[in-house]
This record gives sequence, C-alpha cells and structure tokens, in this order.
Amino acid sequence: MGKGKGKAGKARASHILVDKHSKAVEIVRKIAEGEDFAKMAQEHSSCPSSKKGGDLGFFGKGQMVTEFEKATFALSVGAMTREPVKTKFGYHIIKRTA
Repeated sequence: MGKGKGKAGKARASHILVDKHSKAVEIVRKIAEGEDFAKMAQEHSSCPSSKKGGDLGFFGKGQMVTEFEKATFALSVGAMTREPVKTKFGYHIIKRTA
C-alpha cells in the first residue's frame, strides 16, 4: 500500500534555475504547451542538477532556502510551480516528484 509514497516529512523535486524572470516565464509556458520538464532543465538550467533533468533528490524541511522549500512543500506530487520562485540563486521552476 505504501508503494511510491516517498519518505515521511521529505519531498523530492526537480527544478530549472535561470537568472531572468522572463526566461523562467517562457520555460513555464513551453512546459505547459507540452515540452518535457527534464529536457528543458538540461537545456536551460544553470544548476549542476541539470545533468539529471533537474532532479534534486529527497530533502527535508530546513535543507533548502525558505522560498524554495515553501513552494515545493505546497505542491502536490506531480505538480509544477506556475510562477517562477525567486531566491538568492535566481528564478526556479519547481516540479515536485515525490
């Protein structure tokens, strides 16, 4: 029954990190139109996780910057932020995967 439920108190997410809000908005639009999230991460993200399609693995509360954490834990599994999330690193498009 607990198959695929992930780890208690943790989330798993992938993200795309870019330096401009306008670029993040454009990527969100392309994904909404059918582009693959992982492919877009590989092509556009400045984070080293881009090599893994943006996958950051599992993390608990307190491990990520506040804005990123709040946005991730507010998403249902499989959902993606529709607005870019601004942090000190830039603009993130976040997809919760577990």
